[in-house]
Amino acid sequence: MRSSLFALLPLGASALWGGMYVVSKWGFDAIPPVTLAALRVAVGATTLLVAVAITYPARDFSRRDWRGFTVLAVWVSVTLVTQFVGTDLTTASEGSLVTVLTPVATLALGVLALGERLTRRKTGGMLLALVGTGVVLASRYGLDSLGAGAASGIVLLVLASVGWAAYTVWGKRLVREYSALETATYSSLLATPLLAAAAAVELAVTDTALASIPITAGTVGAVLYLGVGATAVAWYAWYKGVEYVDTGTVAVYFFAQPVVGAVLGAVFLRETLGLGFVAGGVVMAVGIYVVTTANAQSAGTNEPQRTVD
Repeated sequence: MRSSLFALLPLGASALWGGMYVVSKWGFDAIPPVTLAALRVAVGATTLLVAVAITYPARDFSRRDWRGFTVLAVWVSVTLVTQFVGTDLTTASEGSLVTVLTPVATLALGVLALGERLTRRKTGGMLLALVGTGVVLASRYGLDSLGAGAASGIVLLVLASVGWAAYTVWGKRLVREYSALETATYSSLLATPLLAAAAAVELAVTDTALASIPITAGTVGAVLYLGVGATAVAWYAWYKGVEYVDTGTVAVYFFAQPVVGAVLGAVFLRETLGLGFVAGGVVMAVGIYVVTTANAQSAGTNEPQRTVD
């Protein structure tokens, strides 16, 4: 029972990421995209470091482990930069490519890199969730704006999907050898200077002074939500699922992100939800159920496997 509950934590991560849609209305668009990503990870890494200091004793990681954390830091930095810049260059419907492609890329990479088993049930469930999410996105954004954004933005969004898939898959060894909390912490810590350097380049190229970014309740609240909620809590919850089930199963929860965003938009922004949203949401939920129940037995009986060098 305990393992099954932990395996569901990535659903909570997707809910937090879905909340970013509402948070964006608070005004964090005033912050340049890469700079926002750097602030987000800096706040997230600080929060996670505090949690690790309280929860775990000091460890002496091997060089191999630090190389692993560094690889994850590179992947997550690539993901955030390409996602934030790509979203800035594309339309909302094109931006949804991240939501659609990330779970598929994670499933495929898990099979190719980790040798995870691809069953008919899992494949069918993933396809159902993909179709349902497509219907939700079409009902929310429409398809008339497809092709209106920059082609370079779409390329960046595809790279962002691959980057998060790689972050998920290559983090599996460290997650199961140590913990989800430590892996999320040290990968975000090492990503912070990488993103800070990218933000410095962005500010120089756009001739934007850091002091010119408005400090308002909206921007501060947005950065705190992104840093504490959508990074520290969400990245930990995402990797916690990887402790208990394979990466392909965890990936399917990513499809819940636009549904949560739409529901929160209806609650807080008084947006309307049409029949297409309801139909797509039901199909997506069925797909998620099919994939997760395919691994229910292993998730419910197996504790996370840890190895020792």
